[in-house]
Amino acid sequence: MTDPEDTSGLAVDGVSVGYGPVRALRDVTLHVPHGAVVAVLGGNGAGKSTLLRAVSRTLGFHGGAVTTGDIRFGGRRLGGLGADRVVAAGICQVPEGRQVFARMSVADNLRAGALGAIGSRAAKAAALRRVHELFPVLADRAHQRAGLLSGGEQQMLAVARALMAGPRLLLLDEPSLGLAPLMAARIADTVTEINAQGVAVLLVEQNAALALRLASYAYVLEVGEIALHGPADELAGSDEVRRRYLGVVDETAAADASGGAAHAPVLGRWGGTR
Repeated sequence: MTDPEDTSGLAVDGVSVGYGPVRALRDVTLHVPHGAVVAVLGGNGAGKSTLLRAVSRTLGFHGGAVTTGDIRFGGRRLGGLGADRVVAAGICQVPEGRQVFARMSVADNLRAGALGAIGSRAAKAAALRRVHELFPVLADRAHQRAGLLSGGEQQMLAVARALMAGPRLLLLDEPSLGLAPLMAARIADTVTEINAQGVAVLLVEQNAALALRLASYAYVLEVGEIALHGPADELAGSDEVRRRYLGVVDETAAADASGGAAHAPVLGRWGGTR
């Protein structure tokens, strides 16, 4: 279980976000302990990407702003920092949609990822060796234009580019989106390996089955609010999560749910159905 008293990881406390008059997040609180994998589940428009942008301080590029609440990493407040300083503090985001620099070579994409890193030339060389070990295909295709890679290879490059900055926390936005099942499984294995090397991961995913396998703890976002949270294995066994996100139909549970909210599982704070 996440520990809100642990200041070594990421702490999002009562954060609300607006895009002009539109309120995208409402009083969101979550915690990513040092070295953990934490998942955020939810459908389209739930606010998952907005949450990652709030942490990475890139909301302003999308016309949004944190209106209330506080975000800390390693006990340090991130409010007021520019996106580049957040990277320097140890947080890197891999945005949705495999946003590589298509006209640049694979090698130049990786060099661009290292620009925000604080470290020696030797440290950057070590980071490059690390990503080549994780993704050998990127070493093989170092001089190829990134736009000519397959979708899965572009996702590998997007993750590798973020790793070049030596993050302590990796923000992953829908890494399996649009990928064939075999490639999605390869990306999932890589996330596990990255975490085993000491990098914490905040994983946003619509593929709930994949996310709950990778994470130790998970949150469910609904219309900008935390509707449910708890250990990932408990959420995976929750009738509510199974029906909504795992595509499992349990006729007995469905009958119970129709009889009233008293039958619904409660893990953390349950915000009701919508």
